[in-house]
Amino acid sequence: MNTNFEELKTYIERQTALGTAISMLHWDNETLAPKEAIKNTSGIIGILSGEYYHAAVNDRVMELLDLLLEGKEQETLDWKEKAIVHTMAKDIDIIKKIPAKEYMEFQELTSEAASIWAKAKQTNDFSSYLPTLDKIIQTLKRFAKYRVKPGQSSYDMMLNDYEEGFTTKELDIFFGKIRETVVPLLKKQKEKQPVNKAYNERYYAKDKQAEFGRFLAEYVGFDFQRGVLAESEHPFTMEFHNHDVRITTHYLENNLESSIFSIIHEAGHGLYEMGVQDALTLTPVGHGTSMGMHESQSRFFENMLGRSRSFWVPIWDRLQNTFQESLADVTLDQFIAGINKAEPDFIRTESDELTYSLHIMVRYELERMIFNNELETKDLPAAWNEKYQEYLGITPPTDTLGVLQDLHWSGGSFGYFPSYAIGNAVAAQLYHYMDQKLPMEKLLEEGNIAPIREFLRENVHQWGMTKTTNEMLMEITGEPLNVEYYITYLTKKYGE
Repeated sequence: MNTNFEELKTYIERQTALGTAISMLHWDNETLAPKEAIKNTSGIIGILSGEYYHAAVNDRVMELLDLLLEGKEQETLDWKEKAIVHTMAKDIDIIKKIPAKEYMEFQELTSEAASIWAKAKQTNDFSSYLPTLDKIIQTLKRFAKYRVKPGQSSYDMMLNDYEEGFTTKELDIFFGKIRETVVPLLKKQKEKQPVNKAYNERYYAKDKQAEFGRFLAEYVGFDFQRGVLAESEHPFTMEFHNHDVRITTHYLENNLESSIFSIIHEAGHGLYEMGVQDALTLTPVGHGTSMGMHESQSRFFENMLGRSRSFWVPIWDRLQNTFQESLADVTLDQFIAGINKAEPDFIRTESDELTYSLHIMVRYELERMIFNNELETKDLPAAWNEKYQEYLGITPPTDTLGVLQDLHWSGGSFGYFPSYAIGNAVAAQLYHYMDQKLPMEKLLEEGNIAPIREFLRENVHQWGMTKTTNEMLMEITGEPLNVEYYITYLTKKYGE
């Protein structure tokens, strides 16, 4: 037993308790809290964030970390303890460069920003959101000056926060290869006979969607003894520990696919968090290893499994019986064609697999322009529309369908969006490998998802943040991230 590590654990427990309390308030703000509560609750979050900051950034914690990072001390730690020490040191190195008062104010700002964004989205009023968004961006630019390393751009630093080791240099090549594949395939789709999916716009009662959505989450393995499904303006997942994981969706009465695939997507995130080892949860490494790997799990379930015909074979009757009036004249094959229809649309979360990464590329390029001081916040709507026209051939008619559609920037999550495209590539690479080891199609047709879920738990989920994305991919597939698997997947699926 290392006495220094045992002492450090007491600080970890305090940080975790404060972090969990803050997360619970954020969850409440996004789901059940009355609108009038947001401002006061945001103030409370600011105060708790200050307590969290001082629990992490204090002389004794940093002294203990310095001791535990020494060679002799390292030899007395097991692999889990080493991972905890290294991750904690890295996390504290990020926030200690930001003054405590500014850190608190930013947490309060982003907490309040979510409700301001939601109202602006509902009323199609970007101008009401602009001052808040600009304040978030200017604060992040100031934080970047505190943190950026010599020779590093602000945006590369932010990308690294979400996916370690990825910079604009790698991502430009990554997105370039995707663009070269998607644009010709999208052109071919337009030449094919159009898919009629008018069924999706019929009436689907919200209570029936909620009923089927709960079944669907359980079907893929989401454990409601350890999880919750609620409704929010923008679907998301929030975990407090591996025995309390919460996901949300948004029900639209004239869009059945929206809740179905957001639930499968968020359940994929939820399964990741539920699969973390008990020994790691409630520690600095008790979460998914990166945003890219996290998105790979949600996209794996949503697309690799959820949009395949095999997935729906055993549960088609249940879906059809749940919505008898709206789906009575729809066949399974029509439904499969509909959920895989490739056509440019305005909303990222409703987009098809083929065009999805183009949506991400728009956001990636806009974020880079903002932090390279090439674009002002007030000009975001126009720049957004120009890039949608350039990459997808469509122009959003409103800001609600354009620049206001995502929650992420309200939370200060600049640098996050590329993780979605990285996640798509990781998911394709994992599926390619798993398909050689497991009878994937047969298992899905039998309704037996357990072996697939167990493979991911054993190889990805249980390790939390103790390995990087590329370390995991090397151990599982024998090579680091390789975008060619994703390109091959899209080419095969949409070239047929």
